[in-house]
Amino acid sequence: MEKFKTIIDFIKTLYPNENPVPLHAPRFLGNEKKYLAECVDTTFVSYVGKFVTDFEDHIKRITGSPYAAAFVNGTAALQIALIASGVQPDDEVITQALTFAATSAAICHAGANPVFIDVEPDTLGMSPDALSKFLSNHAETKNGFVVNKKTGKRIAAVVPMHTFGHPVRIDEISEICKSYGILLIEDAAESLGSYYKGKHTGTYGSAAILSFNGNKPVTTGGGGMIISNDEALIEKARHLSTTAKRKHPWEFFHDEIGFNLRLPNVNAALGCAQMEYFDTIIANKRETALKYKEFFTNNGIQFFTEPHNSVSNYWLNVIMLNDRAERDSFLEYSNSQGIQTRPVWKLIPTLPPYQKYQCMEIPVAKMLEDKIVNIPSSVRAE
Repeated sequence: MEKFKTIIDFIKTLYPNENPVPLHAPRFLGNEKKYLAECVDTTFVSYVGKFVTDFEDHIKRITGSPYAAAFVNGTAALQIALIASGVQPDDEVITQALTFAATSAAICHAGANPVFIDVEPDTLGMSPDALSKFLSNHAETKNGFVVNKKTGKRIAAVVPMHTFGHPVRIDEISEICKSYGILLIEDAAESLGSYYKGKHTGTYGSAAILSFNGNKPVTTGGGGMIISNDEALIEKARHLSTTAKRKHPWEFFHDEIGFNLRLPNVNAALGCAQMEYFDTIIANKRETALKYKEFFTNNGIQFFTEPHNSVSNYWLNVIMLNDRAERDSFLEYSNSQGIQTRPVWKLIPTLPPYQKYQCMEIPVAKMLEDKIVNIPSSVRAE
């Protein structure tokens, strides 16, 4: 217990003016109120307005992606990205067992079936080796499509997730996908500001999604984004997300069953304000991670640092306890002391809605589930 108390005392030095200390609270340090007032004064509070376009432009600048479309949340963005990319009902989409439930929910909302594979300990994200092994053992080509020999369904896409902002080995995953002719769509919901081998996460596949939930480094309250090098894909996504209505001065003509998922201007205004000091946000979070790294060096508890060849945004900082019993003891103690901590998500294929889907051996994901704890990671007051 003394070891735990030392950790709690250190976290309180990082966030001395917060009681309780939240896991990741939003910070509004710039023109947020001004831009929100502008939305109200101009009456442009819905999805038509300059801040939506400006926010998309900010994201294109940061990520280096030429095209972007804003959505109400990251889950909706992933669902539409899959559909706009050509994923069909009853197709299969390979994803990782250790991820937030929204990844698999979006796959199912798109009408597809998730297939779960393992992650790797050095990135916490999808294992290229596990992906290669699955495809080698279970994939075959029929009538020009890659299909799962066990189910007979087309394997349409792979969706890795950059867990807690740490990049996966996305170049290797990309090469595997290309060799099989399978789409790569990155779940970069947590990794805005993270880079792998000099490229921003989300720029290795045909499309990627970002999230701007209230607990993300940049928040629009709720929000998401699709980024892509494919202009036609982005235009398809925009069309689907605006009820599939064809442009006309007065007529209402919808050429397919669409959705109503565009980001409102008032939400985008928050994002625009934060993007003006985005570099400061990321620098602050990386400085916090460095302080944690230095503290845990001689503490007997592993602090997870950015993977090789990566620059991480350190969205949520991670420590590794020895086993589930110690993990649970620390969770109970830290939260009782006013320090918000949490375990990693329950593994998706173990949850009732997803137990019917194919799942490979996932020993690393199970090991990480027993050990991971997220600790406070908010931008600190200067």
